[in-house]
Amino acid sequence: MDECRKGREDRTHLPELLAPAGNMEKFMAALEYGADAVYLSGKNFGLRARARNFTVEEIEEACRYAHSRNRRVYVTVNVFPRGNDLENLPAYLKTLEEIKVDALIVSDPGVIILARRYAPGVALHLSTQANTTNYLSVRFWKDHGITRVNLARELSWEEIRHIREKTSIEIELFVHGSMCMAYSGRCVLSSFLTGRSANLGDCAQPCRWSYALVEEKRPGQYFPVITDDRGTYILSSKDLCLLPCMKELLDAGIDAFKLEGRMRGVLAVATMVRIYRAAIDSYLSDPENFSVNPLWMEELKKISHREYFPGPFFKRDGDEDCNTFTSLSYIRPFTLAGIVKRVISRSGPEGTTAMIEVRNRIRAGTTLEFLGQKDSIYKWKADQFVTENETVRDTVNPGQLIRVTVPFPLFEHQVIRKKTDSFNRS
Repeated sequence: MDECRKGREDRTHLPELLAPAGNMEKFMAALEYGADAVYLSGKNFGLRARARNFTVEEIEEACRYAHSRNRRVYVTVNVFPRGNDLENLPAYLKTLEEIKVDALIVSDPGVIILARRYAPGVALHLSTQANTTNYLSVRFWKDHGITRVNLARELSWEEIRHIREKTSIEIELFVHGSMCMAYSGRCVLSSFLTGRSANLGDCAQPCRWSYALVEEKRPGQYFPVITDDRGTYILSSKDLCLLPCMKELLDAGIDAFKLEGRMRGVLAVATMVRIYRAAIDSYLSDPENFSVNPLWMEELKKISHREYFPGPFFKRDGDEDCNTFTSLSYIRPFTLAGIVKRVISRSGPEGTTAMIEVRNRIRAGTTLEFLGQKDSIYKWKADQFVTENETVRDTVNPGQLIRVTVPFPLFEHQVIRKKTDSFNRS
């Protein structure tokens, strides 16, 4: 790819595809669409306090389900705790070991000390929050019990390759999702402006707000950085997308590809997982002739996102920086239409029958797109809908259950999308 640089000598490598889950529904979708592992948070000690997150009972349920399918569950314990935050941590760590989570994602040395003491049987993965930027740091963390390091997002591709070649520990990289404007996510902007600490999991995302310049001696006079009637998002990064660079990453032997998005919706989670699953499996089937299917990028553009860029990893001289410089930075061409809750009949003369939970209003004549495994898509248009109490309707609303029969396979937790009202209906 023209924006990528050559990785090291080709090698067939089986990387882990690691997906986010902000709640049980996203967890199930991630596994259904091909994630090898899922990372999630309990109600405390994770960096996404405003996600729904998981109770201890739900984490245990997630572990049982994932392990029955030979998948893994990692729990984030990556806050930067104050002294009083540590009081309840030992008991929590013991519980996570007892329910057999596969790894803890950590960033603070104090938490690492406690994790090794109270959950010695659980692997420790180092968060990107620890901003690891060189191979000696990686070796340091390995000596202190870390088995995997998520490298700082500020590194170049040459620096990542150098670390990979100099270390034997597992290396993990974010390959898709939102980028923080602060160094390795160590931001204090939210804390100063709102009192909500990003480093304690409660970021208000002030970098996404609209800003203008004010000169010290001209209070009340706001000057936009560019011509724009809404100001400009001068702190807001574009979204990371390393799909065009997958061959280089796979050739280099990166151990885990991590998708960002515990706060994202189930449509985004399902789409990210299925497309990166398709790319990884395509590479493994024929590494020498692998190329990125243009359809994959088109699919990623159909979820809510900011303009994509390859981040600092594959940035070349002359590339635009990370700022979006747009007034409406999110692009939302499709929205979630529904979720397959139960498959009633998997075969028959008319096809597959299932119950669907509606998530956004659907009108008769709307084309629904059922996301299949990897890059498969099935389209279906209904003239009317049958609700669970056998009422026939032309329009169904969020929360309603409808019965559909379609001429293609369905599976539980399957995600269904439709074009947003602002885009032309197909």
